[in-house]
Amino acid sequence: MLKVIHSKRTPQLAVGLLIGIAFGFLLHKGRVADYNVIIGQLLLQDFTVVKVMLSAVVVGMVGVYGLRSVGLAQLHVKTGSFGSTVIGGLIFGVGFAILGYCPGTVLAAAGSGSLDALAGGVLGALIGAWLFAAIYPTLEQTILNKRIFQHLTIPELFKVRPWAVVVPICCLIIALLVALEKAGF
Repeated sequence: MLKVIHSKRTPQLAVGLLIGIAFGFLLHKGRVADYNVIIGQLLLQDFTVVKVMLSAVVVGMVGVYGLRSVGLAQLHVKTGSFGSTVIGGLIFGVGFAILGYCPGTVLAAAGSGSLDALAGGVLGALIGAWLFAAIYPTLEQTILNKRIFQHLTIPELFKVRPWAVVVPICCLIIALLVALEKAGF
């Protein structure tokens, strides 16, 4: 079944759409698409966003490496660069500072009827994407390819088996989540 989905465009798009809808629904149910929760996180008063993100890291790490271990997934690590990281961080940061949403939460908030997310976030993302596409050739020649990173995973970098990294990191994250919960955050 996975090979059929992987080999045809329409099933890939359908699966992507369904996963996107489920992701948005879960963001909404987890309250991380709520502007007040996001601002509370930035003010270090409400740690809902951190708890959801750290939980997602644990589930994602175990899921990806678990699927990879049984041959159902492959990693395709892309190269990056200092220049592209800085530009991406600036674009993300400016959008977040102006509107108070990140790309995932702005779509979830817009989907739940938030007009500021719909008008400012979705429209802003479309305008930003158009602007980025317009200046991309110049950025690619001048900034984006500065100081290229190697395309290594952490286990490859340290020459260890993946689970030697996944298990301790997951344990540390779970300990942090428990500590946040006990502290009342």
